[in-house]
Amino acid sequence: MDSDLPPDTNVPPIAAPPPPPIHRPPPVIPLPPTPPPLPPRAPRSGAGLKIFAVLLVVILAVSLLVNLQYFVRSFAGNRVKLTGGDSYGPRMDETTVKESEISTTNKIVMIPVEGVISGEAAQQGGYSIVTLVKEELKRAKENDDVRAVILKVDSPGGEVLASDEIAKAIRKFENSCDKPVVVSMGSLAASGGYYISAPCDWIVANELTITGSIGVIMHGLNYRGLLDKIGVRPEVFKSGKYKDMLSPTKTPDEESPEEKEMIQNMINETFGKFKSVVADGRRTSFERDHGKMLSPDWQDYADGRILSGKEAYKLGFVDEVGDFDDAVERAKQLAHIKRADVVTYQEVFDLSNLLHIFGESNAKSVKVELGVDIPKLHAGYLYFISPTYLQ
Repeated sequence: MDSDLPPDTNVPPIAAPPPPPIHRPPPVIPLPPTPPPLPPRAPRSGAGLKIFAVLLVVILAVSLLVNLQYFVRSFAGNRVKLTGGDSYGPRMDETTVKESEISTTNKIVMIPVEGVISGEAAQQGGYSIVTLVKEELKRAKENDDVRAVILKVDSPGGEVLASDEIAKAIRKFENSCDKPVVVSMGSLAASGGYYISAPCDWIVANELTITGSIGVIMHGLNYRGLLDKIGVRPEVFKSGKYKDMLSPTKTPDEESPEEKEMIQNMINETFGKFKSVVADGRRTSFERDHGKMLSPDWQDYADGRILSGKEAYKLGFVDEVGDFDDAVERAKQLAHIKRADVVTYQEVFDLSNLLHIFGESNAKSVKVELGVDIPKLHAGYLYFISPTYLQ
């Protein structure tokens, strides 16, 4: 029945439900690019320390081997025993200076004499030039392949005793074996440099070589005037009136004529020895090897003056004007051989030399740098030395 009723027009219509909200996905924001991964860091394994440790072990091993070899050689006789004593001399190796164009077993030993001739070692732990020359002559004598010796001199001279020891060693070598000794003079072979050359069989000098300077000098300083200026008075106690001869603190009035006469007589005696060495050496060269004869007036030029190689040749102080190659050819001729290798002996460098570099110095002097090289002459020593070195 109800369905027959008319609809109520005053009833508002039922509102439709709102549509469901539309759920949209949030906008996609692109992510920044991912950086490449870092390389993996090497683990700290102490590689540097390992390398250092390996190097240290190697150095210690080499040091041990060198010292062991040195120890064995000293007992095996490879070290050189010096004549007249229990001490040992330098160990040397042979080095080739100039090879012959044609293979040969003949050798000519070159012995250099350079710088001031002294009986003292040139450096700590080293050997004096006298010891080195003696050892090289000894080796040259014992080696049958060595047929001659070339003494390569470039020296202003030096101590009287050291020069005389070298000259005696050369004469002994010449008298004990049939091996000529030829001198090759360099830029300077004066005074003691000429003294050790005179006994040799043959002397070759460049025409511009400075040689000669035959004479003796004693060098000293007197600083008494300086002491007086600063108020210092020396006090000397002596056992005899000549005990303080050549004292650097004596006034001119305190130097007696007798002292000066004794010193001059000693110098004259040494000078006479120098002239006899020259005369004997040049006469032997002339008689044995047909060298150049001394000029009759040669003693007039033995007054300390220096000579060029050309002047020395004219006066008979040298046998030939030439260079080192000419000396080599002359050595071959005197040894009666056609070809030979030129060799030299050099000291062997071992660990002991290296340790001396870092070792404690025994020097008791202070070096003052003045901008010039002051001649290293000992007061009161007699010297065969060129005046060019003293200037």
